[in-house]
Amino acid sequence: MSIRTLVAQAFRLRSHGNPVSFGETRRSANGAKAGRAALANGRPKGLRYVLLLLFLCASCARQQSPSGITIAVIPKGTSHVFWQSIHAGAAKAAQELGVSIIWRGPLREDDRAAQVSEVEGFISRGVSGIVLAPLDDSALAPPVSAAKRRGIPVVVIDSGLKGDDYVSFVATDNRAGGRLAGEQLAKLLNDTGKVVMLRYAEGSESTAQREAGFLEAIEAHKGIQVVSANQYGGADVESAFKKSESLLGGLKKADGSLDVDGIFTPNESTTVAMVRVLQSNGWAGKRRFIGFDASDLLVTALADGHLDGLVLQDPVNMGYLGVKTMVAHLKGSAVDKRIDTGVRLVTRDHMNDPDAKELLHPDLAKWLKD
Repeated sequence: MSIRTLVAQAFRLRSHGNPVSFGETRRSANGAKAGRAALANGRPKGLRYVLLLLFLCASCARQQSPSGITIAVIPKGTSHVFWQSIHAGAAKAAQELGVSIIWRGPLREDDRAAQVSEVEGFISRGVSGIVLAPLDDSALAPPVSAAKRRGIPVVVIDSGLKGDDYVSFVATDNRAGGRLAGEQLAKLLNDTGKVVMLRYAEGSESTAQREAGFLEAIEAHKGIQVVSANQYGGADVESAFKKSESLLGGLKKADGSLDVDGIFTPNESTTVAMVRVLQSNGWAGKRRFIGFDASDLLVTALADGHLDGLVLQDPVNMGYLGVKTMVAHLKGSAVDKRIDTGVRLVTRDHMNDPDAKELLHPDLAKWLKD
């Protein structure tokens, strides 16, 4: 490979994020410091140019994995614990398999344009493959098709995508997760009462499946009435808090208590928001409530009786299998079109079971040391 090509690759690496693998960041920083010192010594212009080329080429070489495989991992967002867990699983797979990953995604989970831009950027860069959690099942279909045309395979994780231009779909059985929540809530209510469901966001296939599964389960219990199931919390906790307040505020009795018996929320942000609204109004623990996903706040709420159950995915395993499936495909192995990463419901009585603790308290620091 020519020096010109190596230099071009080095500039692309810096403009679009460094691969997350093997921790060469400190060595690159030290090299940069040495390069600047050499330039400051007043060497001839030609020699300075050569030294700069050598530095850039060496830096680029250090950032490549031994296998030569670089995989872009693009989440829906980067703030929630769920996505940090996906990142940890992807980093674990990268280390075990000797490949590099680049972790980049939009800050907000409703920023479709930003996620489309990330995919298009990695197509232009020419990464080995893309592992993508599409935040919209329609908006991300065209860039995934474009990646396929350019010979860049895509593994979809977490949330489904329209079309068939991806290698594999690695995710929770979200409909089954929603049904688990519905059956548990019906059991807690003894098959009678009023329930509400706060949806997540339009276009999110994973949460739409959970919502559908929940309603399917509730419909089988004729003594339970769904009084609200058409409100969306939005992409973050702040917007979901406002929606939760508005939703429950319209369901109060004259004495200030809630005229609702059960609540379901389909993801981390809506569950956190609903917990906070219930706590701030003195309603926590007084109504049956099943949420989805885990964070420190939600684990505490479960222990305190402010939640009656959490439907848990395995996001670390999802990130791990997403990268592992991509590497297998790149190396010529056949992979399954659909890979189920598992789902279970955890109640307060079982939150200290070994398998539940692993899902409630994943060791993210082990893989996200930087």
